[in-house]
Amino acid sequence: MPASVRRLRTTGELGRILLSWEGEAYRPLVDHYAVYVSEPGGPESLLGKTVYATFVHGKLGGRARTFHYRVVTVDAAGDRSRPTRAVVGTSAESVTVSGRPIATVGTLDHKSLEFALAPNLSAQFTARFGTGVDYTYGVDAPGVDWSYIHPGPSDAWAGRKAHRFTFRFTVDAVPAGEVWLAIWLIDTHATLPGTAVLGLNGTTVREVALEKGATRGSLEGDAALPGSPLKPSYVELALPKAALVAGENVLTIDKTSGSWHVYDALGVYEK
Repeated sequence: MPASVRRLRTTGELGRILLSWEGEAYRPLVDHYAVYVSEPGGPESLLGKTVYATFVHGKLGGRARTFHYRVVTVDAAGDRSRPTRAVVGTSAESVTVSGRPIATVGTLDHKSLEFALAPNLSAQFTARFGTGVDYTYGVDAPGVDWSYIHPGPSDAWAGRKAHRFTFRFTVDAVPAGEVWLAIWLIDTHATLPGTAVLGLNGTTVREVALEKGATRGSLEGDAALPGSPLKPSYVELALPKAALVAGENVLTIDKTSGSWHVYDALGVYEK
């Protein structure tokens, strides 16, 4: 019988829970690790298999969710270890749940299908959005005026240059609470996800390094499908309150390096 893994740990992040453990991969030769999951009080089921000592339980959405996990070692002969004791993991809550929406574009559903050119017409980007995207909340329509895909300087099909997406929203007065930006992506390029510089009313907010994806989001638009290879990721951060104004505010996203990313939704929230 193979030895059980040791020190099973969980780390909760936005939209996912990361699992890690320690094991002896060659004593005897391990074929894979089987990861089992259950919700509190619910039945246990096989979540997935991996040859690595890590696993990502993803696509959990914006609400904080709690699960119990156990891991079983399976060796090359098909023998199974005793399961680990159950370890609890909880994902982080999104500002899209805890906050009040001020202005949004798209639906938080791990899909890009409501946007222009989705799911696979990136070849038309230059003709439709060659000078970038300029979207006004409450006036423009996602299916016409916001491209599902945001190319970067590494993309020959989009001119090998930085592209700016502009999101305009109006407030009667600067909100009393913190104002947060949420950018949900359904996928990014696997090797060149690149960076994006976020700006608000001419003030640089932050340069964000995007996570590596699956390089399928330019062709597929639904990460919620069972077995989908797409790898969603999330960017949520506080906007500088001093940069906000009563009236029109202009948020800019400049893809300054790397290749494309694909949007699920974007929004500004008061927290």
